[in-house]
Amino acid sequence: MTRVSRVRAEFTASWHAFLRRRTAVFFTFFFPAIIVVIFGALVGTQPTGGGLFSEPDGYYLAGYLAVVVLFTPLSRVGSTVARYRAGSRFEKLATTPLERWEWLLAQSLVNVVVIGAAATLLLVLTVLVTGTTVPPAPVTLLFLPFVAFGVVVFCGLGAVIGRLAGSQDGVIAASNAVALPVLFLSETFVTPDLLPTWFRPALALSPLTYVARGIRAVTYAEATTAVVPNLAAAAVLAIAFFALGAAAVPRTD
Repeated sequence: MTRVSRVRAEFTASWHAFLRRRTAVFFTFFFPAIIVVIFGALVGTQPTGGGLFSEPDGYYLAGYLAVVVLFTPLSRVGSTVARYRAGSRFEKLATTPLERWEWLLAQSLVNVVVIGAAATLLLVLTVLVTGTTVPPAPVTLLFLPFVAFGVVVFCGLGAVIGRLAGSQDGVIAASNAVALPVLFLSETFVTPDLLPTWFRPALALSPLTYVARGIRAVTYAEATTAVVPNLAAAAVLAIAFFALGAAAVPRTD
């Protein structure tokens, strides 16, 4: 069996496992609706005098998408690793030709497909609910590579968390502890000018910053960031975090 065949087989198995978990399917696609309703209402308040949520609706679309890109793969892959460890499934995988990076690649591809669909739904809902204007479809669809690279980054980080956490409950706690600071310190909802001057360089340390900047460059007409540099940075980070995650996947429990 070739590597492509092994990855395809693992992808198919993981895909069917996801579809069998109806609650996970429901909340994966219901989550975007919650985001649009909550954050759309906050932005719709249009506070005066500056501050949080004082930018136009279109500015925050990248933030909405960043929420899905960050939370879902981080917790899903982390929980999967923890569940596999608890069930000694990595011991069984160790007896097969499937390599650790192939397993993580299959998991990442499933998440790219699922979260890409959820992100597209979120974009459509945002346009319909908030009236946000986005460029024509061929241009707007350029947000998908940023989503894909972001998903791979957080699948890799999720694998590390799953390796370090002692249980699925531990994964959830650790994922939230990592995700919440990353979300609000990555040019998603908080504009750089609201942060202390000394802290702004730290934004460049977050992978989510490049995802948010790139999506904003594609979907927001008044964006001041460029597509290509952020896409390149997101791609490099995706490779690095994937390698880190693949190394963290246990051979045996």
